Amino acid sequence: MDLIAQAAIKLERAGYAIALTGAGISTDSNIPDYRGPHGVWTLDPKAEERAYEAYRVFVQDPKRYWSQGYGKHILLEQFMQARPNRGHEALARLEGEGYVKATITQNIDGLHRKAGTRNLIEYHGNAQRLRCLGCGSRYDLFDEELPTCKKCGSIMKSDIVNFGEPIPPDVLRESVEEVMSCDLMIICGTSAVVYPFASLPSLLKERKGSNSFIIEINLSPTQLTKDGITDLFIQGATSEVLTDLCRSLSIIF
Repeated sequence: MDLIAQAAIKLERAGYAIALTGAGISTDSNIPDYRGPHGVWTLDPKAEERAYEAYRVFVQDPKRYWSQGYGKHILLEQFMQARPNRGHEALARLEGEGYVKATITQNIDGLHRKAGTRNLIEYHGNAQRLRCLGCGSRYDLFDEELPTCKKCGSIMKSDIVNFGEPIPPDVLRESVEEVMSCDLMIICGTSAVVYPFASLPSLLKERKGSNSFIIEINLSPTQLTKDGITDLFIQGATSEVLTDLCRSLSIIF
């Protein structure tokens, strides 16, 4: 039996399956990486410096954060114009057909939302949204030089979780709840090296052990594969593998 068929059987038999996604699922939507040969920060080191400064600047001077452009991600326009690829669409269909109950993503590009995924946790935020650090409210971007929360009046920051910024408490709580509810996890296009997101697969194995199953879809093996956290490794592009998985489950789109 081939690997796709094995994954399909596991998904059909799962009581509660969730997906974890990373940058690899957005590659086919022409979203560049950051540190690769043609990465955003490789080509523009100053942009990386600003990314590391952003949260400190907001805490010290929210007005400066907005007036000097820290609140606008360097790829914002590209995110807004990008379209979901077959990988995003496949996960949305798997959710719509009841196979996948939730998706937790590292990505800030908003493509899972565009594809129609409903039960979505954006672990590192969304570049096209705003978040209030006072009351936790979130809004789609709106055109104000100094955006303030409509509920409590605090100056808001970009919803992106910047370097040095803690993961929002509601995101942490909801992510752990989903992991503790699941018995099958599909990991799509993430090397799982950025913490605390990278701890979610290990958390599942520590709490549920043999009563859980992890399917990993990546272009190459990761530490999860090498450490035996992954139970079934499928090598390939996420958009292609997820499309094949849908076909194996007789989901056509």
